Amino acid sequence: MYLGKTIALIIPARNEALTLPCVLKAVPEEVDRVVVVDNGSTDDTHRVAEKHCAQVVSEPRKGYGRACLAGLSAQEADPPDIVAFADADGSDDLSRLIEFIDLVANEEADLALARRVPVEPKALTHQQRFGNWLATRLIRLFWGHDYKDLGPMRAITWDGLQRLNMADTSYGWTVEMQVKALQKGLRATELPVPYLRRKAGRSKVSGTLVGSLLAGVKILRVIFREIR
Repeated sequence: MYLGKTIALIIPARNEALTLPCVLKAVPEEVDRVVVVDNGSTDDTHRVAEKHCAQVVSEPRKGYGRACLAGLSAQEADPPDIVAFADADGSDDLSRLIEFIDLVANEEADLALARRVPVEPKALTHQQRFGNWLATRLIRLFWGHDYKDLGPMRAITWDGLQRLNMADTSYGWTVEMQVKALQKGLRATELPVPYLRRKAGRSKVSGTLVGSLLAGVKILRVIFREIR
């Protein structure tokens, strides 16, 4: 336990057997539960996660949000106090995760988000940069909060998460959380963190033009859906 709080980290993973070992070794020791959600992998993702002593949850239906929901569902019998999320591709600097957990554990924020600062060429594609800019500008226009990013690494209280009633099953998961946090009055803060290129393989979203376009459309749909 960290400051009397139980911490769970959920890592959605689809065909990330090559990157998972480095990711799991970088998880801060303060994290009590590491949950890898195998999101329909065809490689050794499940076996690698088990080898590194992670709790493995199987969600064969593809979708980033669906994987996150499966990971959360697996915690309902014994809910943690704080839930963190990170990607399995090695681009998140997990050594900094404790800073996000610290803000939430000390009740300085209900939701702490990573603002990605690319430190390597192509860590963020042009499509990702434009999509982040457009989405965050729309959020500022409709809800008055100046987010800088939609980065995947984040920490949130379990109680706060229950209030959000998360539902998106795909690329809109991160923006849905950020918009609903504003709607429900959660205190959200962002921390700048270095962002790297993925360690191996190709992104299922930003690695292709079609994937980037689909993600962008989904994100915009979520934003406009949430406008009341």
